[in-house]
Amino acid sequence: MKYVVVLYDGMADYPVPALGGKTPMMCADKPLFDSLAKNAEVGLVKTVDDTLKPGSDVANMSVMGFDPLKYYTGRSPLEAVSIGVSLLDDDVTLRCNIVTLSDEEKYEDKTMVDYSAGDISSEEAAELIKAVQEVFGNEKYTYYSGVSYRHCLTVHKGTTDLGDMTPPHDISGRVIGEYLSKSENAAPLIDMMKKSYEVLKNHPVNQKRIAEGKRPGNSIWLWGEGNKPILPSFESLYGLKGSVISAVDLLKGIGISAGMATPEVEGATGYIDTNFKGKAECALNELKDGKDFVYIHIEAPDECGHRDEPHNKVRAIELIDELVLGTLLEGLKEYDDYKIMILPDHPTPIVTKTHARDPVPYMIYHKSIPKQGVETINEETAGATGNFIEKGSTIMGHFLKG
Repeated sequence: MKYVVVLYDGMADYPVPALGGKTPMMCADKPLFDSLAKNAEVGLVKTVDDTLKPGSDVANMSVMGFDPLKYYTGRSPLEAVSIGVSLLDDDVTLRCNIVTLSDEEKYEDKTMVDYSAGDISSEEAAELIKAVQEVFGNEKYTYYSGVSYRHCLTVHKGTTDLGDMTPPHDISGRVIGEYLSKSENAAPLIDMMKKSYEVLKNHPVNQKRIAEGKRPGNSIWLWGEGNKPILPSFESLYGLKGSVISAVDLLKGIGISAGMATPEVEGATGYIDTNFKGKAECALNELKDGKDFVYIHIEAPDECGHRDEPHNKVRAIELIDELVLGTLLEGLKEYDDYKIMILPDHPTPIVTKTHARDPVPYMIYHKSIPKQGVETINEETAGATGNFIEKGSTIMGHFLKG
């Protein structure tokens, strides 16, 4: 038996005016997803507990079967593990975004123009992080470069009591002043954010980007604080050897922390230009190499939600259907039996441009045991089935063991 999870990050949504009051799932042409849903268990699952923030960290841990209420220690430590940072027990890490801020003189008056600095390349961002490390790095603070706009700060002998360190994707287009933590413990971090603008605004990387009509990465933005991860291995919990396939450090970090393989996929970007087919091919290779379970994480729908790109979100769902599901289903034909689960981790509604904790639609298809499902799967049809999984971290056991 082989097990496959296809996680469409942020796919679920609210009705979108630009889509005629429908959700992207309702508008997307997804014949393979719908064909599976006709013969599958379909319902809703609550992936984020009411006491937790609806981030991809919490939601994906939940879907993967790790109860966040028991195991969650923060987002950035998982990303740090993926980057290759060796963490001490008293280290605190923070996500360090490279962002684009507007050019008002006072830092607090600036607007969050772009939380991703125009999808800055990993190579360009590494130069900016190097400059930040040269100015602010010392025995207490160490900056590490990651992928695209996503990087990491380690605070040695730090604290997670930092007040509200707001995720930058939550405040797109807003003046940032009221979203800067007022905690005394956070003051040194906020000071580095402010000073980073002067360090980066005229950096050669940014001068070149501006000359090319691109957005500059003119500030760091710190958030997502946490401690060293404490996840048990996936194999110890479920008796299966598994792999996580993703373009983002967060998911790779969860996989590494859980003792899973995290193979690289050339051309995987985390956006709609990613190598969709390559991810599916990588998953099939992992199964051929002896893995029992693969978890394919696709970031594109989430990014489109954050960026207010409804038509791109629809297109992302369609591309996953064609290139990921199409490739997977063809390759899975060689196995006598398999199960596949498809779901988002959380909604990323176009109308809010940030995450929500509403229950999300899920589908579990078992090749040898078809069930009565729905003609087309979306938020409404999944809810109409009456199937509801209240505790998200139990869905993995339900999927694997029935």
